[in-house]
Order: sequence, then C-alpha cells, then structure tokens
Amino acid sequence: MTKLSVRHLLGIKNLTENDIHTILDTASQFKDVINRPIKKVPSLRDITIANVFFENSTRTRLSFELAEKRLSADVVNFSASGSSVKKGETLLDTVNNILAMKVDMIVMRHSSPGAPHYLSGKIPANVVNAGDGTHEHPTQALLDAFSMREKLGDLAGKKIAIIGDILHSRVALSNIFCLQKLGAEVMVCGPTTLIPKYLPEIGVRVSHQVKEALEWCDVANVLRIQLERQQIKYFPSLREYSLYFGITKAMLDNLNREIVLMHPGPINRGVELSSDAADSSHSIILNQVENGVAVRMAVLYLLAQQ
Repeated sequence: MTKLSVRHLLGIKNLTENDIHTILDTASQFKDVINRPIKKVPSLRDITIANVFFENSTRTRLSFELAEKRLSADVVNFSASGSSVKKGETLLDTVNNILAMKVDMIVMRHSSPGAPHYLSGKIPANVVNAGDGTHEHPTQALLDAFSMREKLGDLAGKKIAIIGDILHSRVALSNIFCLQKLGAEVMVCGPTTLIPKYLPEIGVRVSHQVKEALEWCDVANVLRIQLERQQIKYFPSLREYSLYFGITKAMLDNLNREIVLMHPGPINRGVELSSDAADSSHSIILNQVENGVAVRMAVLYLLAQQ
C-alpha cells in the first residue's frame, strides 16, 4: 500500500488520481476483512479518534464509528447538542479541549463550508471532513466510486448522471471531482433552480429531463431534496417535483439497457425515488452502506500512516 499525498482528507479536490486509487484499492482489502467471521484488525490499536459532529447524521456517523472500531482504535464521540457549544464555546476551543485529552485524529461534520480546512491549519491532529455544509463530503464520493467500480470495473469513459438537488448537495460536488479524476463523464439533472450555473465551465453536462439523463447514463446517482438547507422555494411542491423528476421502476424497466441506481441516503421514498425503484434489482443502495465502512477504514488507516 502506497502513502497518500495529503495529511488530511478535506475534500476530493485536494486528492490526486493516485490518492483515490490508493484509497479504493486499500478499501478492497478491508472489505474482505469486514466479511470475515472475526471483523477486527489491530491496525490502529494505539490511535484515539474523536468523532466531532455539529450536524445530525445517522449513516456517516455509524459508519465512521464502526470503521474505527474494526481497526481497533479508541473512539470518542462528541455531539454539539448538549455540549459547551450551546454555551458559546468556539469551534477551535472545543476541538483544542478534545485534543488536550490526547486525541490523534478528528472526524468532523459541520454546517459551515470550509470548517475542516480552517481547523486543519490550527491543530496538529489529522482531520477528516465528514461533510462541511454544502461544500464537500469526500468519503461519500469515495464509497460511491468504490461501489461503481465494484459493479462496472474501471470508471474511465463510463457515464454517470447525478439527479436531484445539486445546488445544496455536498455529495454532488465531491462526486463530480472524484468521477472526473477517474476519467468518467458526468451529467447533472434537475430543475433549473437547483443546478449551479458554473457546472458547464468545469466540464459537466446539464439536463433538465430525467428521461434523457437515464437514457444517457450507465449509473444514476439520485440525491434527495435538501429542504433543511433551502431558505426559499425552488419549486412549487414536492408532488410536482416527484412528477417531473421522480424515478420509478417502470422508467428503469423501459430503458433499452440496464443501469445502476444509487442514492447516498436518506431516501425520501415517493419523492426522488419510488419504493419499487429503490428496492429493485437496479439498486445498489445497501451495497453503498456496506462499502462505506470499508472505504472509511481505508481512509483512517492511510491517514494514520502520515
């Protein structure tokens, strides 16, 4: 296993193509580990990792915690609700207090874009970005790429459509950076109001017709509508969004070839995906969740070597 070129995982933008391949190849080995009867390895036995989450999370937090425990690391969980943050403590003071307890690595989710980048310049510990506002979510993009590579092989030349709320999604931006570095073609699809204007400038195709996107792609990665980040109405109603951009099993079955269906979760069933589509043979959504543990094990293991 070769080393990464970075000390922190702040975003896919900071990684080289070689870094991405190194993480994915390492994750393949860790996937074998988590499918064994004894799922633990002593790789990070002397490392203490703090999961510092300033936003709600289910899959990402559980996945990181499980990855850390599979690697035999000591784990500390911090949640902003019920902490001194509510009393006015700053981000830097909070983290420095955690580091004073001899923590080696910080996994952080924060609502402000750039928070992990700011922190990485102020503290000696490795920092892993578990999502910063609407900016990036690097481990989600890596596990998505790992899941696609597992299903399709080399991603060079493959066509990936990202469908849904692109404007507010940190998953979309990280996926675009990751897929382009791996040589894939990327299209985004959604209402005009939810597609950032700059995307064509970075080589991303744009469509506003979900049928066109599905016919073009090898993989459809569907994103939920992030109502909690929307300050104004971007479309009339969820019902109307579902009518124009929702994906059903019938739509998938009517395509002239089989495509792969993905979703980072949580799924809003009946909005962006119907239940029969989410549970169909096209879907690898639960594989993504399983692969998330292996990919995060790889990230933590490789950063610990730095």
